[in-house]
Amino acid sequence: MRTYLKIFGPPLVKALRELEKVSIDMPKVCIMDSLIVQSIPGYEVSPRARGGSSSSNFASQYFSYLPISIPIKRCDTIISKSGEMLGDYDFFFEWFKDPTTEELNKLLEKIDEVLGPLGCKYTATTKPK
Repeated sequence: MRTYLKIFGPPLVKALRELEKVSIDMPKVCIMDSLIVQSIPGYEVSPRARGGSSSSNFASQYFSYLPISIPIKRCDTIISKSGEMLGDYDFFFEWFKDPTTEELNKLLEKIDEVLGPLGCKYTATTKPK
């Protein structure tokens, strides 16, 4: 399953960055957003084509803007390898297993917490891959 987000209003890039930060502490998901897609050479051709970098190296380089380090094990699982499937959405959380209602609510609470101060509105839709 995936939880897709459509973000309304500025600041879009700041909102995407905040959502990426949320994902680090959620080991049951991987993510994809338009910033990640733009950063991976050849991504639209093949999700594995990352300019010779392993997914772990790519993730640690991509997330270097954070003041914290991401554990190597998490770097291997944080970015979706399913291919670009954003469609009309700006971001998705891809669940490794179907989430419980409690897990979905916890995710939405975290999203509210980080996007609220930015003034962003969003819609969330959870559906099968």
